[in-house]
Amino acid sequence: MRLRSALAVVAAVLLVLLVPPLISTGSDTSAEAQIRGLRMLVPNSPGGGYDITARTAVKAMDDAGLQSNVEVFNLPGAGGTVGLGRVVNERGNGKLAMSMGLGVVGSVYTNHSPVSLQDTTPIAKLVEEPNVVVVGKDSPYHDLGQLIADWKARPGEVPVGGGSSPGGPDHLAPMLMAKAIGLSPKQVNYVQYDGGGELLASVLGGQVAFGVSGIGEYRDQIQAGELRVLAVTGPERIPGVNAPTLTEAGVDVTFTNWRGVVAPPGLSDLDRQKLVTLFDRLHDTPEWQDAMRRNGWTGAHQSGEEFGAFLRQENERVASVLKELGLA
Repeated sequence: MRLRSALAVVAAVLLVLLVPPLISTGSDTSAEAQIRGLRMLVPNSPGGGYDITARTAVKAMDDAGLQSNVEVFNLPGAGGTVGLGRVVNERGNGKLAMSMGLGVVGSVYTNHSPVSLQDTTPIAKLVEEPNVVVVGKDSPYHDLGQLIADWKARPGEVPVGGGSSPGGPDHLAPMLMAKAIGLSPKQVNYVQYDGGGELLASVLGGQVAFGVSGIGEYRDQIQAGELRVLAVTGPERIPGVNAPTLTEAGVDVTFTNWRGVVAPPGLSDLDRQKLVTLFDRLHDTPEWQDAMRRNGWTGAHQSGEEFGAFLRQENERVASVLKELGLA
């Protein structure tokens, strides 16, 4: 009996050493490790920055074998706060995430939303990108100086379009530009569109004098010659785009946008960690790095509590800017 017991122990040890473990490890990217039924909510219309970021991230996840069959759906309205309300009401749902960014932070204030990003579970900050000041190929403005001169002379007759509601990046950037050239924000004729997709048609059709939006949304139209870039709002020029920064063009403004992901409140620790881990892994894949380069995005990865602290800081910063501009 003792011999049989000893042999059984030896056999068990050999089995552990020779046979690969069946338990999923932290680096497992198999189907068993995926979040079944994961959905990604986009709080603006198709073609906007949140939409492009969400669909790009989901494709990169699929291509990298991290997560498959993620449904992306749009729920636009009120500058993203309709979608935000949906996420907050889905308390405890670990299979829902929302693409969001700076625009939603401002929209909470300007739309008097009953809920805020502080009511969500922060998952990850994904990217940063500068905005671009663009006009259609048939626009009379060939450089920023021409546009500024006309804007200062007759501000109400030079409408600017943006793909975000008041308080969003496409709104804040031209407001800061106006202040820098001596115009009051109240003089700015800002035309709001629900995402960059809707704005594009108006810029191309001349319904607005110029538009302000993220570079990633309009890269194809810029490369095709349909849009002309007059300036970049970030601290540096964008490779492949023949346009100065606002600072180089004499407008003392530096402005960048960012986008990330939040989830409903009340998640279990396990569900929260699954989502955080998914986006941490995404950040390290060649598929995501290539996607960021193609879209002109800068990697700005933060996740979990670090991203939560960033959200709180942004909430305070945007509230201060809106108050300074007399918009909140």
